[in-house]
Amino acid sequence: MTLLQVSGLSAGYGKAEVLHEVSLTVAERQLVAIVGPNGAGKTTLMHAVMGLLPRRGSIGFGGQAAGDVGWMVQRGVVLVPETRALFTDMTVEDNLLLGGFARWRQGAGDVRASIGDVFEIFPRLAERRRQYAGTLSGGERQMLALGRALMGRPRLLLLDEPSLGLAPKIVADIFDVIRELRDRGIAILLVEQNARVALQVADYGYVLEMGRIALEGPSAALAGDSRVIETYLGRRKEATAL
Repeated sequence: MTLLQVSGLSAGYGKAEVLHEVSLTVAERQLVAIVGPNGAGKTTLMHAVMGLLPRRGSIGFGGQAAGDVGWMVQRGVVLVPETRALFTDMTVEDNLLLGGFARWRQGAGDVRASIGDVFEIFPRLAERRRQYAGTLSGGERQMLALGRALMGRPRLLLLDEPSLGLAPKIVADIFDVIRELRDRGIAILLVEQNARVALQVADYGYVLEMGRIALEGPSAALAGDSRVIETYLGRRKEATAL
């Protein structure tokens, strides 16, 4: 069942249009990757879908016409920005509690208990629960950003460049968690410049170039496409000898 339906989406900043009639879908329990070079419009796409930018075209979520960012949050859409946007002078635990604030306002009584679920996924955060977020390593900050998003019990996670600035070992750990979240039933729209790792974990992928969808298909098919290999995966197919 389709959860997110984006049709003919155009958006930008002021008079500068960055996205040009982008269309994509994300189904329930599906992990969809958007890959492309810097400047392709990937972050703009995430912000437009979330309702943070003026936009043209249509966006549907859960069978309804999507509204602004408040509407999206209330219905379980959570954005993890590339900046991670943590409150660095607050503890790990307090950052997590803020992630559950919208649910608390709606009357949820299990927000504090939900922290235990996050600590089960990220044991390192449990060890640092009283530590200020600003003192965490880059990998730990990304874990906290993901954990805070999970406090909102999302139906759809929008992940913007989760590997940015992280060492390869930490990237592998983060993407193991992303795969686990998909297996737990959370739909994920992933924007990622590291096409190799994104296509390894995704079910379906789109290649965004200069604000337009250039290619799309099952992630395994994209990973084997000669254009994707040559442009994004850092190797070329060997020419067949005649």
